Parts: sequence; structure tokens; C-alpha cells
Amino acid sequence: MSDIIKIALADDHTLFRKGVEELIDDFENMEVLYSVGNGQELVDKLKVSKELPDVCLLDINMPELNGFETAKQIKENWPDIKILAVSVYDSEFNIIGMLKAGAGGYVLKDSQPDALQRAIEGVYKNGFYHSELVTGKILHQLISQPQEVSSAQLNEKEITFLKHCCSEMTYKEIADIMGISHRTIDSYRDQLFAKLDIRSRTGLVMYALKTGIATLDA
Repeated sequence: MSDIIKIALADDHTLFRKGVEELIDDFENMEVLYSVGNGQELVDKLKVSKELPDVCLLDINMPELNGFETAKQIKENWPDIKILAVSVYDSEFNIIGMLKAGAGGYVLKDSQPDALQRAIEGVYKNGFYHSELVTGKILHQLISQPQEVSSAQLNEKEITFLKHCCSEMTYKEIADIMGISHRTIDSYRDQLFAKLDIRSRTGLVMYALKTGIATLDA
């Protein structure tokens, strides 16, 4: 890894993108390699670029190629590039969708500059970044000492539930497909929250992806 983190931006909101460029220029350890207006432009740029970015910052709603599709293409063709989603949407399904597509972190557009800097550094150094959207001691362990955290502490039903959490299904739909009551699903969720010290479904998804319980293609 070089001392300077090279960044690529893809966002169709020009004013926001220009503002992020200026912010990054103020960060001593980062530089903007290139900045484009949508995911297709970014993919086309990566195909011909002699110098690849370390981290791509992706908006979700973009013309031609949205954030989900762009992240998938980047991970398929340039797996070493880290991805950070930057969006106005804080919905669980958008966050899960981007994590499943290959993003290592997710920050909101109204975040403070220092939060953006931490997110970029976290994704660059560790592959994953957890913010106030994803909390829990177990995620700190996963990032700092991943070899010490495994799925051995979980039973088969909890693992099955975790895998389903990484889909777009609601908890009710997960209960139906597992053939159990909604109350039982709530129990599984709460047990995992307590066992893993995680407080959101997004945290469960990050745990499942980081430990290999679920994969990007699952």
C-alpha cells in the first residue's frame, strides 16, 4: 500500500462531487485520481486507466449504472479496489444491498468531513468500515483480529437465519421460508444481537460477510 490513498468518485450530483473532491484534497494522505458522473463512466475509466484507485466512492442512484451494479462490476474485474458507498439513504436494504454488492463500508452524505476521512481510511486499511450505522464490539474484533472470531459459537439455525438476513427478504419472509413463526425469528435476531453485541441487521450482514457465513454471490 502506498502512503497516499488514491480515490475515484462516481456521483451524478456535480455540486456534491465537487465538494467531496475539495474535502479530499484537504486530507493530507489522499488524492482524487478521477471523478465521474455515473457508474458506467467509472467502469469505462477503470478499463483504460494506467493507474487504478485504491478506493472508489459510489453513490447509489446514478444514471446508466447505479451503485449496486457498479460495485459488482468493480469487484468482478478489479477485486483489490475497495468500495465505499456514500448515499443520502440510510435504509437497511440499501446498506445491505451495497455490502452484498461488494462495498466495504457505507456513510451518509450528511456525515462530517472527519467521518468521511475515517471511512475511507478504514475501508482502505481493513477492507471494512463500520460507523454509527453498524455498531458492536464483535465488528471491532472482526477488523482488528479477524482470526479470533468465527461462526463456531453459532448453531445451525442461527447460521441459516444469518444467511437469509443477507437477502432482501423481510423478517416475516425469512420466517415463512424457514417454516417458523415471526416471534421465533425475532428471538433468533435478539439472541444474535446479544451474542455478537450487534445492534442492527446491517451489523449482522457485515458479520456474516466478514466471517464467510455468507458471500457476495450468495
